[in-house]
Amino acid sequence: MTDHRRPPHAVSRLRTERLARSAKPFLARGGMKGERCPGCRLVPSHCLCALRPEVPTQAGMCLLMADIEPLKPSNTGWLIADVVQRTFAFGWARNEVDPALLALLADPQWQPYVVFPGEFVAPERLVHEVSTTDANKRPLFILLDATWPEARKMFRKSPYLNALPVLSLHPEQVSHYQLRRSRRDDHFCTSEVASLCLDLAGEGHAAQTLQAWLDVYTHHYLQAKHQLPPDTEGAARTRLEALKWAAERPI
Repeated sequence: MTDHRRPPHAVSRLRTERLARSAKPFLARGGMKGERCPGCRLVPSHCLCALRPEVPTQAGMCLLMADIEPLKPSNTGWLIADVVQRTFAFGWARNEVDPALLALLADPQWQPYVVFPGEFVAPERLVHEVSTTDANKRPLFILLDATWPEARKMFRKSPYLNALPVLSLHPEQVSHYQLRRSRRDDHFCTSEVASLCLDLAGEGHAAQTLQAWLDVYTHHYLQAKHQLPPDTEGAARTRLEALKWAAERPI
């Protein structure tokens, strides 16, 4: 059942704007067909809205999204916006930039970091840790939400990012994302990258909650795709519920 108490988040609003510009309906390849819940993008029988967590964080997420990413049911930037309250989302275009994005990057309360593999970046721009020396600045992680070829093009052709430090992640684990597959195990989906960033920023509970939310969403998505009921007592669901309970428990 859709939770109508929460207003649409940044990715949901971007999706609505993108649909308004479409000349024809967007049809996702493969996956589920028919009616979808507007709150979680799943078929109504597998709706997750009642389980959706939301975690207050000091860190923010800024999603630069390739043209059709907000329309894809498998897009995990949506899951970040579900969980992290301070999530901003902007469509990316080569020849124009949203003035609101430039204003966000210039806002003195934020320290922006472009999250991108270090092998493609000049060494003087690279950082591997999140600075905590300035208490007046909160980390803002800029995630290029796209396929890998699109993300590389976005990185090269976004001059407004050129003066910002680049955070290069070196996680020990491999990606467990199942909805779209990369040929490389060290390529993470956007939600996994956001979880790693939150952990670096000292927001471990938010990082674990986002990872659990991705796991639960993935399970429901795949069960719906194969017309099977979700496991309401599975490990991912149990972990998510435990994290929500821990967050709500009085100290």
